[in-house]
Order: sequence, then structure tokens, then C-alpha cells
Amino acid sequence: MSGTLHALSRPLVVDLDGTLIRTDLLVESASQFLIQHPFQCFKPLLWLLRGKAVLKTELAHRVQLDASALPYNPDLLDWLRAEKQSGRRLVLATASHRVLAEQVAQHLHLFDEVLATEGDTNLKSTAKANALVARFGESGFDYVGNDWPDLQVWAKAHTAHVVDASASLLSRAQAQGHVGQVFDSGLPPSWQAMLKAMRLHQWMKNLLVFVPLMAAHQYADAPRDVLALMAFVVFSLTASSVYLLNDLVDVQDDRHHLRKRHRPFASGALNLVTGWMAWPLLLLVAVVLSALFMPVLFSVSLGVYFVLTVAYSLHLKQLAVVDVLTLAALYTLRIIAGAAAIDVAVSFWLLLFSMFIFLSLALIKRYSELKVAREAGKTGALRGRGYEPDDLELVSSLGGSAGFIAVLVLALYIQDGQAAHLYATPQLIWLACPVMLFWISRAWLIAHRGRMHDDPIVFALKDKVSWGVGAFMVAVLALARVLS
Repeated sequence: MSGTLHALSRPLVVDLDGTLIRTDLLVESASQFLIQHPFQCFKPLLWLLRGKAVLKTELAHRVQLDASALPYNPDLLDWLRAEKQSGRRLVLATASHRVLAEQVAQHLHLFDEVLATEGDTNLKSTAKANALVARFGESGFDYVGNDWPDLQVWAKAHTAHVVDASASLLSRAQAQGHVGQVFDSGLPPSWQAMLKAMRLHQWMKNLLVFVPLMAAHQYADAPRDVLALMAFVVFSLTASSVYLLNDLVDVQDDRHHLRKRHRPFASGALNLVTGWMAWPLLLLVAVVLSALFMPVLFSVSLGVYFVLTVAYSLHLKQLAVVDVLTLAALYTLRIIAGAAAIDVAVSFWLLLFSMFIFLSLALIKRYSELKVAREAGKTGALRGRGYEPDDLELVSSLGGSAGFIAVLVLALYIQDGQAAHLYATPQLIWLACPVMLFWISRAWLIAHRGRMHDDPIVFALKDKVSWGVGAFMVAVLALARVLS
């Protein structure tokens, strides 16, 4: 009992970056600055030359972070609330700038005092230890930290509480002889988080580059098969590069989303610095492979895809209708790039079918988001989007119509002379039309019932009925090719 009373008499000092939150506010503010001012990317380097404290000050006064959506450590937060409830004095001591630290403290309503970087003092490691000793005396406080610089502070504290530390750091802290609570974030290893952020499952979308190879019936041509495979690899690396960049741009919006807040960057499972290093590296590898092995027209298509995707991530996704047209165009670009890779002419009918079917799927994606927002009682434009819940019915109408027009395009193609050239019995393709009508109608029905995945392409890849429809379509096309 006396030990508990002694502990309550000591202030509990809590680190912020990597401890209370699963991210770093300097990195967060720098990332937001780069996103909001891409043409001023050189400024943080100039500020850093004047000292890290200056860099933090300049960034803190130029960006607006949402303290309510930061990825807090829930187990630690619960423990701190219990300590506060027992009457303990809590102090937030951080190397982050005071402007940002105060925002966190005001949001949580837990801390009695905030010590942070300001002026020329970067409150980290020895500087933080000295400040706390001057304020509370040596061994006059307990300290919660997570990183190697915190060893200097733990050495001056009465009790060291350790959060999400490596085995070697925990061993060093324990060697000092006064470790108290040990918290594990429960987050996956960084390499697993990186693979998740790269969205390897989304590489299935890049199978579209094989469509021209199959549509032109050139799949028995080994050199073209190799080129198509290389196109798939290059597009997949580029796509993962863009996924990483998109998640970095969207990190604050994702933290307000029911499911997207679990993405690696939004949840803090993956450091933003890692993302800013990884996406250009993936893009560079893709560009080098394309330049060395692929035709020029493919490289041009890849460049258009990347530029359009970045434009979508930065701005176009916020514009109603423009966003879904852009998504449909990005899918169609994969087909165009696949045709360029193997040097075959891309069919007008194929491009038309692609635009309408993928426009329908893009509208399903928006419809699902709007339905969730309406059921949650939200009003006004969705965060980061150009739609409002009241647009639900219009989006449904547009999406269903686009899907049915895609089937109409398929039906018209059957009567085209090109179909007669490629298929022995093109009339058999008519069997695919009612099946496509069924699949599109079913997808919209599932979305209407609120059971659609955020990404309808991912839904289709996991849906047994969709796989059955796909197998039937392939069988019909194969029979139309060989039966006469």
C-alpha cells in the first residue's frame, strides 16, 4: 500500500512520439507539408540546416494535424486513464513542438502539464532528462518511453515504463534495474506491414494487361507471352508505388474511416518515412525495367498511368463524377498498355466495353461509401470526396446504367466483322450477355444491401459466384473460337 502511495506522489511523465502515439509528429508534419506544398519540398532541408528545433517550429506553424485521429496506443491510454483516475499527476514530455503537443493534450484531457520542444531547445534524450530532473528532481518521476534516446531519461527516473521496445532496448532498460510496466503495441513486423501497404492482392487488377494477348489469340506466341508477363510485373510495381503514395496522401482521411484506419500508415504500423522512401524506389525499378525491356509505347502508357493516378490521389478523387471516370480510365489504360507491350492493335469494342464496365464498378465503390455514410447519419460532403449521402440514388442509377451499356457493347461486338474474323461461331458469345447482366445486377444488389467490399474488384476476386461467371465466360469464348 505504501508503495502505491509513493508512486502516486511521483508524477508520471509520458513520451509522445512512438509511445503515446504510434507515429512521430515531426514526420507527420513534414509529410503533410510535402503533400500540401510539393513545390516547396526544399524548404524543410533549409530549416534543418538551422537546427532540428527550427525545423519543428517552422513545420508546426505551417500544417494542421488532427489530434483526434492520431493512432494512439490503446493499452497505454487505458492505463494512463486509470492512473489519472487514481489521482496521479500526468505530464506529457516530448521532443515534438509545443504547438502540436498542446493539441494532443487538449484532445485527451489527461495531462496536467506539457513539456515540449520550443525556441532553440529540442527536448530529446539528455535535454529531456535534464529538464525533468530540474523540474522534479532525480528519481522524482516515473517515465514512459519507447526508444533508445529514452535510456538517458530512464536513467534519471525512479521507474521506467517501456512501450513497444525491441528486445535489445528492453534488456538495456532492465539493466538499469527499475523497469515497471511493459507494453506491447501488438502491431505486425514492418516487413509485413509493407507488404500489406503494397497491396499485393491488388496486383490481380494488372492481369488486364494480358487481355489484348488473349483477345488477339496470340497466347501461343512465346516472345509476346514474355513481354506480357514483363508488362504485368512493371505495372504491378508501379501500382504498388502509387498505392503507397496514395496512402501517404490520404493518411489523415483514412484515420476517420471505419476500415481504412487499419491501413499500415494510418494505424502507425508503418512509419511514414518508410513510405516516402519506398514509393520512389518501386517506381524507379519499374521505370528501369520498362526502359530496358519494353516498347516505347508501353513506357508512354505507363507514364500516363502514373501521372493520372497521382493526379487522382492529389485532387481528382475529390471531384464528383471526374473521380469515377478517372478510375475507369486507369483500368482501360492497363489494357492499352498490354496491347502496346505485345504490339497488337487494341479493339475499339474492347476499349468501349472496358470503360463502361469499370465505370459501373467505380460507381459501386462510391455507392458503398455513400450508403455507409447515410446509415451513420452523416450529412454534407464525404471527407475527401465530392459526394453527399443524398447522391446515393443518382450514383446507383448511373452505375447500373453503365453496367448494362457494357453488356450492350458486348452484344454489338458479336455482330461486328472483327468478331467473325476471330471466332468460328461468334453467335455463341450471345450466351455471355445474360450471364453478364446477372453478374452486374447481382453486384449492385449486394451493394444495395450494404454487403459490398470497399473495392468491388477485391469482392469479385473473393466471390465464388464471380469466379463461376468468369469461368463460364472463358468457356463460351473458347467454344466460339473452335466450334463451327
